[in-house]
Amino acid sequence: MKDTLRIIFMGTPDFAVPSLQVLLEEGYQVVLAVTQPDRPKGRKRVLTPPPVKEAALRAGIPVFQPERIRREEAIRQVAEYKPDLIVTAAFGQFLPKAVLEMPRYGCINVHASLLPKYRGGAPIHHAVMAGEAETGVTLIYMAEGMDTGDMISRVAIPIRDEDNTGILFDKLAREGAELLRRTLPELLAGRIQAEPQKHEEAILSPNIRREDEFVDWNRPARMVWNHIRGLSPWPVASTTWNGENFKLWAARIPEAAQAGGTPALPGTVLAVEDQGILVMAQDGPVLLTEVQPAGKKAMPVSQFRMGSAMKPGDVLGQKEIPNENKPG
Repeated sequence: MKDTLRIIFMGTPDFAVPSLQVLLEEGYQVVLAVTQPDRPKGRKRVLTPPPVKEAALRAGIPVFQPERIRREEAIRQVAEYKPDLIVTAAFGQFLPKAVLEMPRYGCINVHASLLPKYRGGAPIHHAVMAGEAETGVTLIYMAEGMDTGDMISRVAIPIRDEDNTGILFDKLAREGAELLRRTLPELLAGRIQAEPQKHEEAILSPNIRREDEFVDWNRPARMVWNHIRGLSPWPVASTTWNGENFKLWAARIPEAAQAGGTPALPGTVLAVEDQGILVMAQDGPVLLTEVQPAGKKAMPVSQFRMGSAMKPGDVLGQKEIPNENKPG
């Protein structure tokens, strides 16, 4: 069956590449890769192809990059490849009904959460920011709603204290690919009974907006810490210092000896030392360990404090300003 089954793969970022590679490793016939158009990237806005495009071209797979997959001309082009199965992973566009109904084995999606939790475009970010103890990957049949289809299989992994969104992104990309490897033979053989989601338990995880990046120091310390690591290494949490944008790349909850017992208002800098900047949150301090002042690159606090005027008593986050220091 592998030699004759015609698969179209749809995906865009690095997360999707391992799933495409697994299909090729297992000997499936991937007849087309559909991905987003090339986009400007970095400070110099260089037009850059998506990772899935690069992986597909290396494997000799034709690539289609529609601006909108819902347009009739895009649907016609997909139909020309006569897919038996469509596999998607972080494609970034909704598939129209005409495409969903095209393949005889349906359309399946590799989604980076334990559905029905965290439907949407930023499931990893939101799981970390919410302080979840675990996350995972769910393989689902695609439906017209956002990540609402029946669940085919799933795998769970713990969210460890040392994890951030970037680390989990890589872990879940690998886990999703292996889940696809294990599940696909059973699915094609008709030995899997898909399970409907409990829609009343759904949690949405929309794409991160600029205003979501700003840290609220009035929240408990663990929530601030989860916020910072949930947005690292992109788009990166931010606050303000001396009226300028101040990005927060990494942090941790300090040990009791470091935290001290000095009461202070949320956002107040308690100490500036090589190991970090101690900042008061609602119920205790957070230790910032890697930061990025406006107009400079990210750096450990040991480097930042050598040329910095930051001192105990300074207050962070007094006024939100536009985030013009977005990493490329």
